[in-house]
Amino acid sequence: MSVRVRFAPSPTGQVHIGNIRAAIFNWLFARHAGGAFLLRIEDTDLERSTPAAIATLLEVMQWLGLDVDETPIYQTQQRGEHTRAAARLLAQGDAYTAAKGGDGEAIIFRIPWDAERVSGVSVTGPAQLAVHASEPVRVGPDGVQFAAPSAKGTPAPAGAGLAGFRDLEVVDGAGQVRFRLNDTIQRVLAGESFTVEGAAQLRFTRRAITYQDLVKGSLSKPLDSMRDFVIVRSDGSPVFHLANVVDDVTMRISHIIRGDDHVENTYRHLFLFQALGATAPAYAHLPMIVNASGKPYSKRDGDAFVGDFRDKGYLPEALFNYLTLLGWNPGDEREKLSRTELQQAFSLERVQQSSAQMDAVKLLNLNGQYIADLPFAAFLAGARQAAAATAWGPGADEARLTAVARLLQSRTKLWTDVAGWGYFFTDIPAYDDKAVRKFLAKPGIPEALASLAAALGQADFATPAAIETVVAAVTTACGIEPGRLNQPIRVASTGCTVGAGVYETLSVLGRDSALRRLGHAVTLARATAGQAEQKA
Repeated sequence: MSVRVRFAPSPTGQVHIGNIRAAIFNWLFARHAGGAFLLRIEDTDLERSTPAAIATLLEVMQWLGLDVDETPIYQTQQRGEHTRAAARLLAQGDAYTAAKGGDGEAIIFRIPWDAERVSGVSVTGPAQLAVHASEPVRVGPDGVQFAAPSAKGTPAPAGAGLAGFRDLEVVDGAGQVRFRLNDTIQRVLAGESFTVEGAAQLRFTRRAITYQDLVKGSLSKPLDSMRDFVIVRSDGSPVFHLANVVDDVTMRISHIIRGDDHVENTYRHLFLFQALGATAPAYAHLPMIVNASGKPYSKRDGDAFVGDFRDKGYLPEALFNYLTLLGWNPGDEREKLSRTELQQAFSLERVQQSSAQMDAVKLLNLNGQYIADLPFAAFLAGARQAAAATAWGPGADEARLTAVARLLQSRTKLWTDVAGWGYFFTDIPAYDDKAVRKFLAKPGIPEALASLAAALGQADFATPAAIETVVAAVTTACGIEPGRLNQPIRVASTGCTVGAGVYETLSVLGRDSALRRLGHAVTLARATAGQAEQKA
């Protein structure tokens, strides 16, 4: 069978990472199998599925490289097919009309009484349910309605479609059968209803529908837990269930890969496919993306939309790679995989059943690996674009920007990190007061920095090694342990406590800038130390 999969979003604004991950899994499955990846835009919510929302979706797909193999289908264009399918179901007796609010009648799909004609339906055995005697049992075309005893003994509304109660007997408190559905089923299907007072128990043959999920394995649902469901609203608009199935038939979809929040819909859709004379696709339901507490991941947990990650400087390749690993693994220890490697390794058999926890730190580190692997020309172009959005960027010296980019590419994890390069492009950087007190104003440090400035005046700034030699000599001469002067030098020259190697940083700054900053830092350190002494 030729593989045909689809991504079927309902665009209403920004694109959630959970939705786009489903698109990525579908794309990879199709590419691995040499099949077709299709797009269906479910735009029936006309108030929210605006042209802008659809444009956002298409831009995100393009950014991530999710190319489609056929012209996208818009669900609103399928309205005629939906209407014809509903009429067919009514004509076949697989649906009926009922007042459900509004000015007209809704069309309800009936789970078939002869449910065994549907692949996957089987008898699981005899069953019985307790009934609260204060409420009557009602049996009608829309199913069996009754009140079950709650944990507190109060009546709780319950019920299901007729198909859930094969061989139904309504029994009173004395054990007497008050009603047999088999005796009246044709009258009920024709529209007649019955009410039974004083019931204590329902006895029936339980049936269930079962299918083999390609991720979750065998899944089953008793028919007595399923109600008949609306497929066309009273205003004539098709409901998701009907539109979804009809469109999948139209598009000849072979596999449906989507989030496991759709498992309950699948049971209903299996009945619809059969009633429409179509073979149901194979289903695979993906684990949900959750936060650290195991709850569905949302905006309150951090970045949740693809646009958030793009705006913060994530590379599409990194986000694509990371989202693929949320709920799937290649079967080995690899975490950074190219798109080609992902296509070759992808299979539904390796999709996990349990929820996938979002790890922002892991994604950030992965993005840093992708940035580090960029050709330098590409990294420089990205850094230049990011710098243009800063106060210092438009006037930045190109040679200095190139040198800084070479120095910091391996330390850059996001394009937005470029904004922090500003200390390379100012006369004197801003100094953090806490860092000055901790690293510069300590006894002996201002004097050591002054000695270093004097020694560096004659140093060769072209090579970090030459600077390192000078620093080592001054450190020894000042009686400071090897390496202990490096952090004060970093703060003095950049105003920061973290950054690239000290010697490399000084080399990029150049002699004039480095000496100017060291001199300023010595003055600042002595003033800070003096203030501390006065307070003491």
